[in-house]
Amino acid sequence: MRKIILRDRRKIFPFNEPARELRVLNQPMWLYHRDVLARYTTEEREVDSLAEIDSQRVETLVYRDNLFFDQFFLDEFIRRARELGKACRVAFEPDDRSITAHAIYLQRGIRQEAKLLVADMWYFPYGVEPNVRPLVMDTGAHEMGYYHVPTHMSNERGDLTYQVPTKAFCSIEHWIHTVTTNVIFGVLSNGARADIEMEGLGKQIQVLWRAMLERKNVHSSSGLVQVGRDCRIDPTATIKGPTVIGDNVNIGPGSVVDVSVIGDNVNIMQGCQIQWSVVSDRCYLPFRAALFSSVLMEDSMLAQNSCLQFCSVGRNTFIGAGNTFTDFNLVSKPIRALQQDELGSTGMQVLGGCVGHNCFIGSGMVVYPARVIESDVVLLASDRRRVIDRNVYYEDSDHFAVQGGESLHQRLYPR
Repeated sequence: MRKIILRDRRKIFPFNEPARELRVLNQPMWLYHRDVLARYTTEEREVDSLAEIDSQRVETLVYRDNLFFDQFFLDEFIRRARELGKACRVAFEPDDRSITAHAIYLQRGIRQEAKLLVADMWYFPYGVEPNVRPLVMDTGAHEMGYYHVPTHMSNERGDLTYQVPTKAFCSIEHWIHTVTTNVIFGVLSNGARADIEMEGLGKQIQVLWRAMLERKNVHSSSGLVQVGRDCRIDPTATIKGPTVIGDNVNIGPGSVVDVSVIGDNVNIMQGCQIQWSVVSDRCYLPFRAALFSSVLMEDSMLAQNSCLQFCSVGRNTFIGAGNTFTDFNLVSKPIRALQQDELGSTGMQVLGGCVGHNCFIGSGMVVYPARVIESDVVLLASDRRRVIDRNVYYEDSDHFAVQGGESLHQRLYPR
């Protein structure tokens, strides 16, 4: 099969990069796509529109490169499309719980046509043709609770829940979607599938047997925790699965890593808390740093006593000590975020902030929910700016001290 990639050149603010370059589960999305499709495709071509695709009568998969889809979704789509034997495209029922709860906000890639939701992924058994039919997919939503709070802090029972897909699909058009794909449709999808597998007696016996052999808690055994080569994990650290830890990782005493993805060459020092998060290659977390439902892209650092919840942080970024990214809407409504100069609902009552690439954030600041700091910003705490209650753009950066006629901080990611 050949694959045709439709380039989406829109830049995602505040990273100021196309979606394909951003990290998903510790891989650039273009590389993630390549790995997911490796078992099916033998050739690849990139185009800007369907009109550029030639008329060869060969089995063809076409998709827009800002779409996130996992191996489980793709396997199901290819299997059913081949069984159908006709040209088709991805579609969803309007009541698909994962799509309607998390994927339809602040985007246009999954859109209503007739009575279905459709997206830009097609299968053609004999080359591209104009007549296609919808192939309705089910994401297999699995409800998972993550907070139990007093009832006055939530809309109903006091439970805040995710509708986690076991076959994930999302269109990345806003920074919030980097949290959705990495957390809800990434590490929590791994957890949902593990929950379902553990309902089977065979899986229960397999994991229990490994735990007994290794003298570990069931959730910490190699049946649920995958550890790479040359790792140094202190005996007092707590690792709970399903978790994937890369090569050459250091995890210090008293640290907790719970249902997360940790990349290669990551240093997590004593007392750190990482839950439902993705920490990419070569990141550094000094003592008592905390991540909850967040993503750190590669080569970034979160300093001691800083706390990120439901946040997304770009590559090569430093966040200093004692920063707090708040995440809860005090008014019982979904948080709104800025998109193309307009506020739109995120569908989330709990949401943190976003920091772009190549940023340097000083110590001791408080960032309000859904606020963003653009790539290449240097931000220092001061009496004038210690609480971040609005978006911070490159023009607002504190680095504009000039020495020898040149800026001290180079801009790498222009809008």
